[in-house]
Amino acid sequence: MIKVGDQLPNATLMEFHEVEGGGCSLGPNPVDVVAASAGKTIALFALPGAFTPTCSAKHVPGYVENHAAFMAAGVDEIWCVSVNDAFVMGAWARDQKTGDKVRMLADGSAVFAQATGLTLDLTAKGMGLRSNRYSMLIKNGTVVALNVEGPGKFEVSDAATLLTQAKA
Repeated sequence: MIKVGDQLPNATLMEFHEVEGGGCSLGPNPVDVVAASAGKTIALFALPGAFTPTCSAKHVPGYVENHAAFMAAGVDEIWCVSVNDAFVMGAWARDQKTGDKVRMLADGSAVFAQATGLTLDLTAKGMGLRSNRYSMLIKNGTVVALNVEGPGKFEVSDAATLLTQAKA
């Protein structure tokens, strides 16, 4: 499992764009995790699935609401990662009104989740292999804080906890 002091894994996530611009074409676009985090401070949070109850009611809204505070604490970008396809993440971004506050990144084949060792097997619930719920603060590609939730919990990966760590 990834830990504080480790580099982010070499993986590609996908991001859906509804408008062409800024070097991004319409539709899904690849995001090289290593390149996209280079020289930046990233507040990353991951969760089991788009449109799921806790993720939609608590996890994403907390980061959207605290966007300005994260930026004031020196965070360059907020990333939400989930084992869903880019189209689902794009629809969820619209639903959650993330705008330019939270990048909704798809880990469609769970490559990133597996590379971090932070997977959650929800096969028995019909959801297959997913990402565990966690948050991490990343500086120049290195994990400087990591908050992994216990099974069925939402206690340490919330925006308030990671924001406190970003301010430290």
